[in-house]
Amino acid sequence: MKAVLQYRASPGFVRTLRERAPGWLDVVVVDERDRSTFAAEMRDAEVLLHVLEPVTAAVLEASSSLRLVQKIGVGVNTIDLDAARARGVAVANMPGTNTTAVVEHTLALLLAALRRIPAFDRSTRSGRGWEPDLGSVDAVGELAGRTVGLVGYGAVASQLAPVLCALGARVLHSTRTARPDAVSEPRSLDDLLGESDVVSLHLPLTAETTGLLDRDRIARMKPGAVLVNTARGALVDEDALVDALRSGHLRAAALDVFAEEPVAPDHPLLALDNVVVTPHVAWLTPETLARSASVAFENCRRLRAGEPILHRVV
Repeated sequence: MKAVLQYRASPGFVRTLRERAPGWLDVVVVDERDRSTFAAEMRDAEVLLHVLEPVTAAVLEASSSLRLVQKIGVGVNTIDLDAARARGVAVANMPGTNTTAVVEHTLALLLAALRRIPAFDRSTRSGRGWEPDLGSVDAVGELAGRTVGLVGYGAVASQLAPVLCALGARVLHSTRTARPDAVSEPRSLDDLLGESDVVSLHLPLTAETTGLLDRDRIARMKPGAVLVNTARGALVDEDALVDALRSGHLRAAALDVFAEEPVAPDHPLLALDNVVVTPHVAWLTPETLARSASVAFENCRRLRAGEPILHRVV
């Protein structure tokens, strides 16, 4: 059996794949920028190990031996599910493998925005750290005593909420499904936006959630609030977010994701001092990748043995 990983994998991840792959599985790693090699390798591949490069109908059509698209992660918005279903190609994800990493990164971004860590880092490196801009000093804040609103209450939010509580924050959540086990207080989305000093997004990207934080909802956010997004960029109207950050309606934003990725170097969000950014790496740790390899190889074994696929989406 042949599996193709379309990803610019680190040496450590490649080593993990080589060490953990069963003898009957040939794992080929292709840099996502190398489209010609990817197309050639996919002609006889039964499994595509998918990270972020879109799996389009054209990719599926050109991969005549393909039987499984295994998402390395949770979100499947980058896969043409209808085309996969039409061609009889199974699609699976792996919930839980990156939860710890995303929880930690979300907290790191939140604190970096509140404490303006990137700005102080830059000023220290340039020799101006001990004479900071006094406006920057006034703009910092503590998490303790603030209200954090979690939009969505899946695996990440449910693990993040107790951590926030332990640090002294009051935590709210908004979700369509009642969560009696939650340590946070339930609110409607609009009420959460109006009460929260920090709003953190934890939703999948669907037709229903695209543009969820539009201009009207951003205007409903509490003046001086911080927005954190480690979910999907298209949940937010980025033009409206830029305006809110420039006007001072929002104190800061901390973003790991963007509507278009890679984000353009001239994107207006990148020019703002009150924005902290990372390149969609909240999930990316060696520990996540090791857990992901285990799930992926188990599903390859199941595919080979004719057994039910774990976490099948299509």
